[in-house]
Order: sequence, then structure tokens, then C-alpha cells
Amino acid sequence: MRPGDWPLTAPAPARILVPFPEKELTMPHPVVHFEIGCQDKEKTSNFYRSVFGWVIDSGPMGIVETGSASGIQGHIASLGHEPHQFTHFYIESDDVAGSLAKVEAEGGKTIVPPVQIPAGTFAWFADVEGNVVGLWKPTPGA
Repeated sequence: MRPGDWPLTAPAPARILVPFPEKELTMPHPVVHFEIGCQDKEKTSNFYRSVFGWVIDSGPMGIVETGSASGIQGHIASLGHEPHQFTHFYIESDDVAGSLAKVEAEGGKTIVPPVQIPAGTFAWFADVEGNVVGLWKPTPGA
């Protein structure tokens, strides 16, 4: 398939075959958010607007609306300090500190301990290969 042949609409969601259909399929720790780090937020936001047609607000965390009902939403962040360039995805957890304890027990490392913000609590960890991943617990009703 050549780039000009790409479909203009998103493909149908993949079917998941469950060995025991009588059991409800749940994902207790879904991937819920992405974050793209940069030094120049406006330049980076303009790039993603131009390439993908994303709507990105001008606020400090640049909330991204991808325009799709499938997939996850995210934001573009300029932290004002290192690391400047990064991409993270966030895994939802009902116990961020407990998840970090499990990460460390399995050989991972806490990079940013739990930080509470109005919308919830987040943390960053490095897995056993050094990949940095976020954890997220939303504040109910936020």
C-alpha cells in the first residue's frame, strides 16, 4: 500500500478472541494517555497540527485532540528542564505507589515518585530495559 492509498477513515477495531466467552474481558491497567515532550512547544505543536491535523490547545500542557474516537488522547509538554525530548504513554492504576513498588520488585526503577495534580496522580518509572513509562490515577469527578 502506498501513502496515497491509505484509507481516510480509521479501520474497524480489532476483535479479541477470548478463550472463555462467558467471562467478561477487562483490562485492569489500560493505556490511557500519551505525552510528547519538547523544548519549543509552539514549534512542536505546529508540526503535529500540520502533519496529522491534530487540534492542540495553546495552554501550558497542550492538550491534543486527535479527532478520532479510537485510540487515546494526549498532550504536548515543555517542562522547562531536562528531559526535553521524550515520549511517554501512561498506564492507569488505582494505586500508583503500589504499582511503583511492584515495578521496583521486578527490577524497574522509579524515575518520578507520585505527584498529585488537580486531575489525578502520576508517576514515571523505567522498566528493566530503561524505557520510561507513566502511571496515572485520575481524581474521581475531575
